[in-house]
Amino acid sequence: MSKSYIPKEISWLSFNERVLQEADNKEVPLIERFKFLGIYSNNLDEYFRVRVATLRRLSQFGARSKIILGYSPKATLKSIHEIVLSQNARFEKIYSGLIQELGKHKIHIINEKELNPEQTEFVQKYFHSQVRTRLMPFLIEKDSELPNLTDDAIYLAIYLFKKETQKKRFALLEIPTDVLPRFIVLPEKDDNKYIIFIDDIIRFGLKDIFFIFDFDEFSAYTIKLTKDAELEIVDDISESYIDKLSRSLHQRKWGTPVRFIYDRNMPEDLLKVLTKKLNFGPDDVVIPADRYHNFKDFMKFPNPGRKKFYYEPLAAIPHRDILPGKSILTAIKKKDVMLFFPYNPFDHFIDLLREASIDPYVTSIQITLYRLARNSSVINALLNAARNGKKVTTVVELQARFDEEANILWGNKLMEEGVKVIYGVPGLKVHSKLCLITRVKNEVSERYAAIGTGNFNEDTAKIYTDHLLLTTNKKITNEIFKAFNFFNVNYKKDNFYHLILSPFSLRNKITLLIENEIKNAKAGKKAFIYIKLNNITDSEIINHLYEASNAGVTIRLIIRGMISLVPGLPDISDNIKAIGIVDRFLEHTRFMIFCNGGNEECFISSADLMTRNIEHRIEVTCPVFDKGIKNEMKEIFEIQWSDNIKARRFDSTFSNEFVKNSKKPVQSQIEVHNYIKRVNEKVSEK
Repeated sequence: MSKSYIPKEISWLSFNERVLQEADNKEVPLIERFKFLGIYSNNLDEYFRVRVATLRRLSQFGARSKIILGYSPKATLKSIHEIVLSQNARFEKIYSGLIQELGKHKIHIINEKELNPEQTEFVQKYFHSQVRTRLMPFLIEKDSELPNLTDDAIYLAIYLFKKETQKKRFALLEIPTDVLPRFIVLPEKDDNKYIIFIDDIIRFGLKDIFFIFDFDEFSAYTIKLTKDAELEIVDDISESYIDKLSRSLHQRKWGTPVRFIYDRNMPEDLLKVLTKKLNFGPDDVVIPADRYHNFKDFMKFPNPGRKKFYYEPLAAIPHRDILPGKSILTAIKKKDVMLFFPYNPFDHFIDLLREASIDPYVTSIQITLYRLARNSSVINALLNAARNGKKVTTVVELQARFDEEANILWGNKLMEEGVKVIYGVPGLKVHSKLCLITRVKNEVSERYAAIGTGNFNEDTAKIYTDHLLLTTNKKITNEIFKAFNFFNVNYKKDNFYHLILSPFSLRNKITLLIENEIKNAKAGKKAFIYIKLNNITDSEIINHLYEASNAGVTIRLIIRGMISLVPGLPDISDNIKAIGIVDRFLEHTRFMIFCNGGNEECFISSADLMTRNIEHRIEVTCPVFDKGIKNEMKEIFEIQWSDNIKARRFDSTFSNEFVKNSKKPVQSQIEVHNYIKRVNEKVSEK
């Protein structure tokens, strides 16, 4: 493993530790800290399903796997196990502290053995009216196989015991959190609030479930299984793309287990039976943990009705160029508009689609769809456009991980209403965020485009930071038209002079931009590269950045997640500094600014600088031409770079130390909100 390249899987664990830091941060409101535990847990589930599963597959190639990956998957898996166990110990300590903190505020999470008579009566009624009929136990027999356990669900492993005869039996029971809430609020007493896990309500009723057996001791221990979720899509041209994917989704349910978590108080004989039946060996990830698992459910923790337990809301600020009751199409025609979510409302984009759906001169709407909101207003606007006679084309990506089934359903709904649905590009994920509206008046065509760094999703737009450029600039709109032609006409590649498309030209363009900064630095000119991304792991681009650092180029990186580059290494990356920001919003924007000898070039992108985004996805990187917007992007970068509250400094030790300095406190997400408010106020004063 090179000291100048960190395996992305190890770097990702460092990112998730930053999430854990927020759960441990006393400056964060109490219930928000529980939510960060939930985010950490949810992140880790997906990590095991995808990244660890992929490493396990690669490790089966033996020595060849190191050549494929660039580092040893087996050694990386060993490091992962050690780091995850260490983080789990910290997680449990934080959780225990948060429970005590709740108690100080007269809010108590109690179990089935701590109920008072009134609560006992409540739990008894709730168990019989809501829970009992949903419980279907499976008896574990010596010679039988376990049922196909649902990935990501939690189960109770039941231990039935008869004292007199020492007879015992084992059973499994899925906790039905897909249909019932994980947390149940109990009757209050003396101004104290009480909450119980549904797990413990089931424990309370175990005797009632297994009444036909003559046992006198009933105990239950939570287990959780995580499976390989990577899809196997065999390239078979005789089979339609959607059929392949549907079959692969079915196979996912039978994926190989990659992690097993269990209650460390579970009796040894029960644990032995389970691990044997699940075929877990000494090299597998088996994690002993506390009584409760699936902490992702804490993202939906009951509201105890106290404002101070939550972040104070930051109200979305309407964009200064989009006036209420005025045409958005007209506003975009006057000048480019850059929306920044969640600081600006996503409603602007919904309003744009609604306007296009009823404008008599709009003839067509084309859009790429990757992840959609549960009740998508974007879909409703597109359906409305089709009903109003517009030609609507959607490029729906079926391989949007864990959203595949939802996207198939959305695709079918769109087709039923006469919308043309293109299911991605076989062999390439369509990850670009594009929308093109064509308007024809007096036989003159006008195109209006939206190019984003994040999905057209009103749910995530409230919690993810993303940019969306609205423009009629022909340099951009004509090339977006070419991009949609690529999807429409048998993937025929065209020439692009302004938009940068993966997998065709992103690597080459980034390399040229870096080389230009190197040339300018060597000529004694000012040279810098500012990059804000989710992830940077591509070794070739990292090596170019090291070369730029050695040439004297100032490089600043703001990376939320994985960073395989190591800043500050002597004679390798002296001129590279990198930070990561974890706060109330998920930092999802992707943009880059290059000095270019003083004539700065700015780009927004759907792509991270990862090999998969550069070589195996349709991504779009778009230049920002408007000078005012370019200046705003740079000022936003400077605000984020100045963060000394929520920013962590990156180094080779994964210390995740907070940026501390004597300057005035800067919490960038609050300051960006204030900045956008100030910009709006200045314009309204004019």
